[in-house]
Amino acid sequence: MKRQIDFFLAVMMAVSVLLAGCGSDKPADQPAGQQSFAVVTDDLGRSVELAQKPARIVVTSASFLEPLEAVGGADLVVGRPDSKTKMPDYAKGLTSVGKVYQIDAEKIMACQPDLVIINKGMNEKLVDTLEANGIKTLVLDMKSYEDVKREVETLAKVTGNFDKGRQLVSSMDEKIAAVKAKIPADKRRTAIIHSTSQGLTVQLDGSIAGSIVKMLDWENVASGMEPLAKNPDAAPYSLETLVEKNPEVLFITSMGKMEDIKVGMDKTLQSPAWQSVTAVKEGKVYYLPQDLFLLSPGIHYPEAVEQMAKCLYPEVFQ
Repeated sequence: MKRQIDFFLAVMMAVSVLLAGCGSDKPADQPAGQQSFAVVTDDLGRSVELAQKPARIVVTSASFLEPLEAVGGADLVVGRPDSKTKMPDYAKGLTSVGKVYQIDAEKIMACQPDLVIINKGMNEKLVDTLEANGIKTLVLDMKSYEDVKREVETLAKVTGNFDKGRQLVSSMDEKIAAVKAKIPADKRRTAIIHSTSQGLTVQLDGSIAGSIVKMLDWENVASGMEPLAKNPDAAPYSLETLVEKNPEVLFITSMGKMEDIKVGMDKTLQSPAWQSVTAVKEGKVYYLPQDLFLLSPGIHYPEAVEQMAKCLYPEVFQ
């Protein structure tokens, strides 16, 4: 019996040694510094590996500031662009790295960041310079609601606060669903005009206002129109086409002073052709606020959805 016990113990010891050898590629006491803190994919399709949690972050768009704060990253931000809008209190005293369209790479590097979050479509040219100087970069897009949800989760990975990211996305989804539940399921036919000092364009589904029309299950009469060469989210303005489409609701966004835009548009809408359009005849012409519809509303997308729904159904939001 003793020989059998000794043999059994010997076999167990041999198996233990073999199992220990199988795990030798990743020893349990491996220093944490040798493992990645996070690996994220940015909107250029790049896989960006962060060896450790960033301690100093610079952003090139103010649109990233509120989402970062919401996922517990406010104390990590050391630099931001000049901006007249979307500047939360915590960021007002931070170092400026230049205007949004004129970000200064030297000012960024003077902040000694270990991560720079770059706005897609605006500042990608900074990537090579920063990476060449050993600074990690993430290129993110915050235009559509799906963009915003994706970036919230990405920023939550960057800060290590995964649960905060999931909770924020869930909260936004619930708020938008609540807005949609309040309004009739009518397929409202809408048109969106963007007015600037250079003239008028028609907004397509990829624009902020166009995407919100789609989220509300309404119809954008401009869907399918040929986009402008330099702006895939807008089409050339054609009064003849709009008269033919005859929208029942007209939304107007603007890059200038709203008072001036209203004066100019009121004159434009007095033409006989415009007066034949249902939206104009019935007084369903609405001017959308710039902070929610000109720039990405970011984590305020639910507010933008409610704002547009409230134009048509104010009584259900009292």
